[in-house]
Amino acid sequence: MKVAQFEDIQGFCIGLFDNSRWVNYSDAEAAYTSITQKVVVEPTTTILQLLEDGRFDPAEFKIVLEFVKKHKLEKQYLISKDAVLKAPVLRPPKIVALGLNYALHAREGNAAVPKEPIIFMKAGSSVIGPGETILLPKGLGRMDHEVELAVIIGQRATAVKKKDACGYIAGYTVLNDVTARELQTLDLEKKHPWFRSKSFDTFTPLGPWIVTADEVGAPIELGLECSVNGKMRQKSNTKNMVFDVPTQIEFISKFITLEPGDIISTGTPHGIGPIEHGDEVVCRIQHIGELKNPVRDR
Repeated sequence: MKVAQFEDIQGFCIGLFDNSRWVNYSDAEAAYTSITQKVVVEPTTTILQLLEDGRFDPAEFKIVLEFVKKHKLEKQYLISKDAVLKAPVLRPPKIVALGLNYALHAREGNAAVPKEPIIFMKAGSSVIGPGETILLPKGLGRMDHEVELAVIIGQRATAVKKKDACGYIAGYTVLNDVTARELQTLDLEKKHPWFRSKSFDTFTPLGPWIVTADEVGAPIELGLECSVNGKMRQKSNTKNMVFDVPTQIEFISKFITLEPGDIISTGTPHGIGPIEHGDEVVCRIQHIGELKNPVRDR
């Protein structure tokens, strides 16, 4: 099931995709709860709130959609045509990213294929949504695109075993790990963390929505690609990861407790390249969707 974050003149709301249309889950769930539990509740308006409350549940989504159909409320709870699609997790608590997680990408950077996952952080404030503009800071040289599968954590995860890891996943989306490449190289030469080269405002386009984990299954084998101005730059499959998603969750949760709404950005394949003012970057992942963003100088 596709779950999306929208914003209109009334504020934020959550959308569920059902039969070629978006249903306002925020209002529909509030109505369902009021009728079935005889208690008035305020609508839950963000996906992050659903995740943090432990209510990001495909089974519950389906129950509410059936309620809408049974009571013939489809028109009443359609998402407004004026609503704007936003990043599915507006300000993730943490973004934990994988470096060099595709062998060909490691080789194109003259780096060794890692023996264990290389993890780093990106700032949650760097997230933007579909159609929003990637803003390039001036005077920092080359900026690159990096298409990645993003894993949305659904429940608190500490010291998780690989065999249990998929049970902690709420769903998946598309992430573009924009990188100030020359700044990253400079930091690496100084043996500094490369956090800043990854965390400028607008450097984490995310979306267009979350596809729930039950629709992806395991093992996760999804085609992913990135094009700039219609020209293909990156094309691979998540089965080519050095460390698969369960291994990543096991490794990360040994050191860092993952919380609902956290994101794991699982690494980019070979073919990274520069983006410039006036470009349009399109990142696609099979069975998930397309994330499109224009590029402008700041």
